[in-house]
Amino acid sequence: MLETWDITIPALTGEEPRKAYVYVPDLCKEDGELRLPVLYMFDGHNLFFDEEATYGKSWGLLDYMEQTQTPLIIAAVECNHSPDHGRLKEYCPWSCEMPGVGKLVGKGKTTMDWLAGDFKPYVDGNYPTLPDRKHTFIAGSSMGGLMSLYAVMKYNKVFSRAAALSPSIWFGRDKLEKLLHSARIKTDTVIYMDYGARELGFHPEMAGQFRHVTDLLLERKVDLTARIVPNGNHNEANWEKQLPFFMDVLLYDLEEQ
Repeated sequence: MLETWDITIPALTGEEPRKAYVYVPDLCKEDGELRLPVLYMFDGHNLFFDEEATYGKSWGLLDYMEQTQTPLIIAAVECNHSPDHGRLKEYCPWSCEMPGVGKLVGKGKTTMDWLAGDFKPYVDGNYPTLPDRKHTFIAGSSMGGLMSLYAVMKYNKVFSRAAALSPSIWFGRDKLEKLLHSARIKTDTVIYMDYGARELGFHPEMAGQFRHVTDLLLERKVDLTARIVPNGNHNEANWEKQLPFFMDVLLYDLEEQ
């Protein structure tokens, strides 16, 4: 079951509506007592339907979930489509200079405060979730991937696991490094992070930055799965192919901890 409705985020875009999505497996219909983990995701409009996706291709997430019967609730929200770099602002954890854009005032903290403080309580209050930290995850790609890293480090009391696909870790590198060094995280934190082999030349020293971030995460004792995706590129078709990989990581040995 996939439910959608219009919401507003007053601190970001006032009364301008955007779409929210919550997918609940049919397993919950069959067992009224069943409670499941929740995966919060960025760019909700790109996840389920090709006709809603920005570039005409979604992650195919609805088909994947229905075919695999993965025991997981997914909650997502559409991004800001403002031509004034709306998505970049909301999915940037900090303010910094960006090539081709100039000074960008990052509103990532405001985004996460709303997601953790407003959206998550709504989802927990209206759907059969396991609301505790152990069963609460976050995922995204590109700037959403950067936000997922930020969220699992900065909001570690809320999220225990994250998947960062093709994360924009070249964006505000010094501030990301500071966060990875200083964030207070629990030892059971799990992160999946990947990058497509064809992406590595997009930004200077990208391969080195990917290696540097993985080193910092390992130093923090994070349970890290890091991959370079063969022939992988920076698009939804590639991220769709990674669904089995990061889903396995997010759900791996969950009941054993």
